[in-house]
Amino acid sequence: MQIPSSTLARALAFAAGLALVFGVALAAGATLGPVETEPRGHDDTHVEPVGSPATGSPQAVPGGLQSAQDGYRLVLADTRLSPGADRPVSFTIEGPEGAVTEYDVAHTKLLHLIAVRRDFEGFQHVHPTLATDGTWATTLDLTGGSWRVFADFTPAGGEPLTLGADLAVPGAAAAADPRPETRSVTVDGYTVTLTGDLVAGAHSELTLTVTRDGRPVSDLQPYLGAYGHLVALREGDLAYLHVHPTGEPGDGVTAPGPDVTFGVEVPSRGDYQLYLDFRHDGVVRTAHLALPASGSGHDGGGHDDGGHDDGGHGP
Repeated sequence: MQIPSSTLARALAFAAGLALVFGVALAAGATLGPVETEPRGHDDTHVEPVGSPATGSPQAVPGGLQSAQDGYRLVLADTRLSPGADRPVSFTIEGPEGAVTEYDVAHTKLLHLIAVRRDFEGFQHVHPTLATDGTWATTLDLTGGSWRVFADFTPAGGEPLTLGADLAVPGAAAAADPRPETRSVTVDGYTVTLTGDLVAGAHSELTLTVTRDGRPVSDLQPYLGAYGHLVALREGDLAYLHVHPTGEPGDGVTAPGPDVTFGVEVPSRGDYQLYLDFRHDGVVRTAHLALPASGSGHDGGGHDDGGHDDGGHGP
């Protein structure tokens, strides 16, 4: 069958148009580069360093957010334990050459283990024993809920590290709401009062004053080489800070109470739960307080898990 000349002309014109469009597309591809047909997946194993808005320079990731860092990993023997008092807990710190067996002493101990439920209840600060094969062992008082444990240590000849891991404890336990700003609390007849403010990304000075029955406690006893130890946990992700006071027992300057002063630098604005360990009459007690951190304009990206209104002083 003979194709009409008009139809053949239209077909040739259409083919020429396709060739022109295809040629333009090739040119654009050569200029712009390949187009990804699938979105790139998010790599959850990579943690970006927190940057300073003012300088753009990277800052260290806050302690306890990672189970592995700088070639070391916290490995719990069991990630699920039944509730109860004195529950056995064991773990290893895995390093580049296997389980780590040698550590530098930090604050009179080879390793500090902090455990707390994710609702900030049940705080415990213990010091496990180390076996020759690198296994650490201790006991914890556990109630039902989701727990976070922090191993605070310095591998021999290395840098200090804090690694964190989750621990599941089955059972029905009413979750407590994180306490709001709390500047004074009484534990076992001792009242601890906090003065000072937290400012993210800046040096903040906090003073905790210990009294008993309204009288200053001026004979605090050394605990782990200091008159007090302060742990700060950021609400939302439990970023960890272990802070030690200015001065030390026996330096001829630092008084044994009633005031214990800490220099603190929190990584971001938000709300922080604070735990002060202090020793008196041979007993270590823990005071649980809470404090918001306002923004300084130099914190790490404006993290604010607690939704705290910093009164217009944020970045």
